Amino acid sequence: QVSLVESGGELVQAGDSLRLSCAVSGRPYTAYIMGWFRQVPGKEREFVAAIIGRSSATDYADAVKGRFTISGDAVTNTVDLQMNSLNPEDTAVYYCAATTIVFFSSKPDDWYLWGQGTQVTVSS
Repeated sequence: QVSLVESGGELVQAGDSLRLSCAVSGRPYTAYIMGWFRQVPGKEREFVAAIIGRSSATDYADAVKGRFTISGDAVTNTVDLQMNSLNPEDTAVYYCAATTIVFFSSKPDDWYLWGQGTQVTVSS
């Protein structure tokens, strides 16, 4: 059984950096397209970034392009999200997700494995 466990969320100041990690167990992350989404109360879950496990090709939402970087580590079987120049609009619960259905879909329904989420709060 495959599971995803996020870690690294915390309270930071605007302009700070933070690194989230998604530990994949049960199967190599390279078997999937891995992604990060985020959600704030009252809003739909929003696509942030994705990586094709086998090729390391990446995709990013416009809101984070140039500030966030997604990467995978086959040794530790983790997928990280490096977040720089954080601002209060980045405050959300961040979720790790996996799929084999489509490449780089921004639709949460196309992703069928989810972690429990980790809270990121950016204060101004």
